[in-house]
Amino acid sequence: MASVNQVYSALKDLVNKDQRGFITPATFNNFAQIAQLNIFNQLFTELELAKRARLRNTDPKGHASRVKQIEEDLSHLAKTSTISQVDGVYAKPDDLSKIIAATTFGSIILGQSTRVNIPLVYDESKIDYILLSDLSRPTETAPVGLVSSDIEIFPSSIKKIRLTYYKYPEGIVPSTGAKTASTPRFGYTTVAGKEVYSATNSVDFELPEHYFAELVIEIAKLIGINLRDADVYNFSKGEENKSLQ
Repeated sequence: MASVNQVYSALKDLVNKDQRGFITPATFNNFAQIAQLNIFNQLFTELELAKRARLRNTDPKGHASRVKQIEEDLSHLAKTSTISQVDGVYAKPDDLSKIIAATTFGSIILGQSTRVNIPLVYDESKIDYILLSDLSRPTETAPVGLVSSDIEIFPSSIKKIRLTYYKYPEGIVPSTGAKTASTPRFGYTTVAGKEVYSATNSVDFELPEHYFAELVIEIAKLIGINLRDADVYNFSKGEENKSLQ
């Protein structure tokens, strides 16, 4: 995952290099989570464009496929939760961003799943049409769900569902690699009047490492600093070369 230390160091060095100001840890931390969310949301737009390119046979095959790359990046944020019905509805998980799929709870019997896929609609007029139709009226073996401020599943005799979804990105503890509900944060201790990085007090981004440049540029934009993509690229390549040496 992208290191909060590397992103902050790159941003600070690039800004100081061209005398565009000074980025404090507090300022960086104020915008780190917003930048991560912005990039996360942009991925869905890019995925839609990549899928259109695939339909036109212009998306490369294999590992070069942009659809494959984005789906792999988003897979780190996929999550499945079991949700029970309360007062006739299912509350959305607090960290839910976009729903991937829903199924009945079910079980595995002799290697076969008894779970049933639940088609989801987002239009109340459409669900009314489905419920009133003799042909499409939901049953336990052919249920349907309505997604609004919460989730309703028809028929109401279904009491538990499995929801697979993309959660909002949060952070990674640098020392253990464990996911945390904390937002990305550059932690430090003060030594001789200077901020020195502290992994113990820090939380890394939950986006893959190759979003390093995008994070630097996005945070700079949020702060109001105009950095050129080439600046960030050249800096990141320099850091990469140092690591190899």
